[in-house]
Amino acid sequence: MTRAFMVQGTGSSVGKSLLVTGLARLFARRGLAVRPFKPQNMSNNAAVTIDGGEIGRAQALQARAAGVPASVHMNPVLLKPQGESTAQVVVQGKVAGTVNGRDYQSWRAQLMPAVLDSFGRLKREADIVIVEGAGAASEANLRAGDIANMGFARASGTPVVIVGDISRGGVIASLVGTRAVIEDADAAMVRGFIVNRFRGDASLFADGMRLIAQRTGWPSLGLVPHFPDAARLPAEDSLGLSEPPANGGQGAQAKKIAVPVTPSIANFDDLDPLRLEPSIVVDLVERGRPLPLDADLILLAGSKATVNDLLFIREQGWDVDLTAYVRRGGRVFGICGGYQMLGQRIDDPLGIEGPPRSVAGLGLLDVMTRLSPTKTLQAVAGVSLPDGVAFSGYEMHVGETDGPATGKPFARLSDGRPEGAASADGRVAGAYIHGLFGDDRQRAHWLRLLGAGAAGLSYEASVDDALNRLAAHLAEHIDCDRLLALAG
Repeated sequence: MTRAFMVQGTGSSVGKSLLVTGLARLFARRGLAVRPFKPQNMSNNAAVTIDGGEIGRAQALQARAAGVPASVHMNPVLLKPQGESTAQVVVQGKVAGTVNGRDYQSWRAQLMPAVLDSFGRLKREADIVIVEGAGAASEANLRAGDIANMGFARASGTPVVIVGDISRGGVIASLVGTRAVIEDADAAMVRGFIVNRFRGDASLFADGMRLIAQRTGWPSLGLVPHFPDAARLPAEDSLGLSEPPANGGQGAQAKKIAVPVTPSIANFDDLDPLRLEPSIVVDLVERGRPLPLDADLILLAGSKATVNDLLFIREQGWDVDLTAYVRRGGRVFGICGGYQMLGQRIDDPLGIEGPPRSVAGLGLLDVMTRLSPTKTLQAVAGVSLPDGVAFSGYEMHVGETDGPATGKPFARLSDGRPEGAASADGRVAGAYIHGLFGDDRQRAHWLRLLGAGAAGLSYEASVDDALNRLAAHLAEHIDCDRLLALAG
C-alpha cells in the first residue's frame, strides 16, 4: 500500500517546498519510488512537464529530487496571478479560465475531484507520495471548500506534519496558535511538527520544543537548522529573488547584468544560473531606481501580464533608460514576455490579459506580437545564431511574434524553425526560450560575449549537489523513520 504524508505550514514561506524537496531526494536515495504532490499552488514560476502541461517550478524541482520526470498530476491546480485580484487557473496542466479572488473561493471546491484524481494516479506508481500544503494551515476563514490544506488531508485521509519557521520569531505562538484555531477533526490529522531554519545552539531551544509538544499534543519530528545552500536551488516565487546567491559575482572585475523587476515577473529562475556565476553580478532593479547605464547587459525577463508590465516599465521611466542605453551601444536581451515588450506593438484583440487593446512596445526590435488563447508549451533545443552554440530549454507563452527582425533570428531550433529576432547589429535580441542560461554551453557563450571569461560552474551538477546536501541535512535533523511510520 502506498504511503503518504502532507507537509503543511503555520504560514507562507516557512520552508515547506524546500523540506518536501529534500525529503523527496532523501527517500529516493533509500530506494523508494517517490512522487511529490501539491494540490494547489500559486506561482508565476512554472515548468513544462513531460505530459505536455505546466506545473509550479517547485514541484518540477521536487520531481527532479525524486529522480522522475515532472507530471501535470504533481500540481493539478496552478494559479498564475495576472494582477492584484485575478489569476489564470491551470487544471491538470491546461488553462481552465481566469477568475478573481472572490469567485475562486466559491469555485475551488469544484476542483477537488481533479485533485483527488491526480493524487490517486501518483499513488498507483509510487511507494510514497509527499504532499505539500499551501499558505497556512490556520487560515480558518478559508477552510470551507479548501483543497490545499486540511480540506485535502481530510478528503484523502493523508496524515499531516506542521512546519513552523523560527527565523521569523514567535514560532511557539504560531504552532500553538495553529492548534488553537483549527477544528478538532483537522487537528486529529496532525501527527507531528517540525521547527525549521534554526540558527545557533539547538540545546537552547529544547524547552521550546517541549512546550510546543505539551500545548499542541503533537510530537516533535525535528529541529532543522538553516540550510545555506538553499540559495543554490531555484526559488519558488519572486520573494526568493531577494535571497543572496551562494557564489554571486564580486569585485570590480565582475560583469553587471541588470534586470528590471516588474510586478508580474515570471519564470525568473532563468536568472538563477547567472546569479551563481562568480564573474557576474545580477542587479535586480526595483521600482524607483533608474536602469544602470553601466550595465554590460540589460535582461528583460518573462511576464505573466506582459502588457501591464510594459506599462509599468513606462511608468518607471525605464523605457527612456533603455533607449539611451541602446544608443550608447548597450546590449539588451528579452526572454518570452520580455521579447514581446522589445517590439513595436503588442495587440490583445481578445482581451487575453485584460480589456482588448493595442499597446506600443519599446520599439527596440522591428517585430509585433499578437496575443491569442492558444498556449505554447514545449521543450526545445537548437543553436543560437550566428555562432552555432547549442542549447536546450522550453517555451511557455501565449501569442505569436513576427516582423522584419525575425528575418535575423536569434536561434534555429532542432526541427529547422527559426526562433526569436535580433537587431541589425545584433546588440538587441529576444526569443521565447526559457532555460537558456541554465545550459552551460549557452551561459559560457554569453559570458565570453560580455567579456566575463569562462563559466565558473556546471549548473545542473551544482543543483544536484545542493539536493544531495539538503537530503543529508534533513536526515541528520528529522526523525525520518518516524516520519515514514506515521505515513502509514
